[in-house]
Amino acid sequence: MNRELHIVGFQVGRETYGVRIASLHEIVRLTEITAVPDAPEYIEGVINLRGKIVSVIDLRKRFGEKQIVANPKKNRILVVETHGRLTGLIVDSASDVIKIPAEDVEPPPAVFQDGGLNCVTGLGKYKDRLIVLLDMNKLLDRSSSQREEKSAEAKGAAAGQ
Repeated sequence: MNRELHIVGFQVGRETYGVRIASLHEIVRLTEITAVPDAPEYIEGVINLRGKIVSVIDLRKRFGEKQIVANPKKNRILVVETHGRLTGLIVDSASDVIKIPAEDVEPPPAVFQDGGLNCVTGLGKYKDRLIVLLDMNKLLDRSSSQREEKSAEAKGAAAGQ
């Protein structure tokens, strides 16, 4: 049986990432984003997507890109669905659906797991390039757990004063 992964490729900085097409809701052009007070640096704010309020994360900031070069004409918001909620991810550009044969996907190196990067599910080989495959559930869960940890730390510090 010849299995293929169907992913949507996108660029963040110089790297190409991919997410399974099943987790993608849609891709939209960059639109006006309403800022939210006291949000972590990588959360840009929220957008109104046909009546639904969607939080927007800048993946460049989330991945710690040192140099953020924004080209608004190419930037896109990938709207993904995780746990029944929509989240927008700002990326530098998005590509069409890429089909990668299952045998061309390698498991992530152990150093990714050790470094807390358990959102990387594998590395796909496609046209002489490596595509970092991401699990959106783990990536976004990690974002929310970091917020909760910081909130708990702040409450603990306030209680100790």
